[in-house]
Amino acid sequence: MSPRAGYDRLDEDDVRVRPGHGSRPRTRRRPAHPGAVPGFVASVDRGRYGCMTDTGLVVAMKARELGKGSVVVGDRVALAGDTSGAEGSLARIVRVEPRTSALRRSADDTDPLERIIVANADQLVIVCALADPEPNLRFIDRCLVAAYDAGLDPLLVLTKADLDPGPSRRKVRAFYTPLGLPMLTTRRPLAPQTLARVRSAVTGRISVLIGPSGVGKSTLMNTLVPEAARATGRVNPVTGQGRHTSSSVVAIPLDDGWLIDTPGLRGFGLGHVSPERVVEAFGDLAEGTANCPAGCDHLSPGCALDEWAREHHAEARLDSLRRLLRSREGAPD
Repeated sequence: MSPRAGYDRLDEDDVRVRPGHGSRPRTRRRPAHPGAVPGFVASVDRGRYGCMTDTGLVVAMKARELGKGSVVVGDRVALAGDTSGAEGSLARIVRVEPRTSALRRSADDTDPLERIIVANADQLVIVCALADPEPNLRFIDRCLVAAYDAGLDPLLVLTKADLDPGPSRRKVRAFYTPLGLPMLTTRRPLAPQTLARVRSAVTGRISVLIGPSGVGKSTLMNTLVPEAARATGRVNPVTGQGRHTSSSVVAIPLDDGWLIDTPGLRGFGLGHVSPERVVEAFGDLAEGTANCPAGCDHLSPGCALDEWAREHHAEARLDSLRRLLRSREGAPD
């Protein structure tokens, strides 16, 4: 008998339909959630998100419908479910609004896989100690590249001036003055006028504080926002490295803006930034690249930057640029 024998005698009454499963085709359209409450992600902890709303702090989890997309501190989100903020309540993040910026970091310079640290910031506050530990100009350069790549305004805050007799401050300022980089210097005890200048620089903005451990980020945060009560530590006198006092990214409201504290970082990978964007971050060398041959990688013989840097006493800045470019090939920075 043919396998299809008798099929011509079937009608719709002979077709069994599994109960509970409609015949409507699936759709990728997500629920609109018209009554969702807007929130600002201020903290992330093991799949739970602390979101600030007009009525206070709401703890939420990410809705399944969002898929694998990341939610980070600084994201503006829409919340559904229990948004009362009562103890034990749990809302759902049902939508992440489009980001205006994203500060990214990769594991190292040879790894193009990026991780978003903070979303929607507009200023990167790079905190650098003038002593204990010594200034790390390579780290500052990396932060500047990341800031320019993300479209953030950089601000350099030099701390612990009371421990520096002067040479470190002059060196750092001379290194970055050609960039037009705004800089503030603090010391202990912090003078009222200095505190006023720092507060003015961050008021009304979403500012990310970044820097190695032990440079005074948490101390600065606690001075600006005492109720933040961020843990502070000291620098190991043997290794010169600080203890990781901030273990997570946290946003603290300040006046009309936000201060976002980050864990102390020993490195800042730039594998996700193209070589062209790295060069663009060294704006003080832009004039010297004008006479470079087409397709110049600024590492090979014949680069016009060699002569230009000698004439303008910018050898140190050129060396810093080339270290970053070579590190993308696995060379130590």
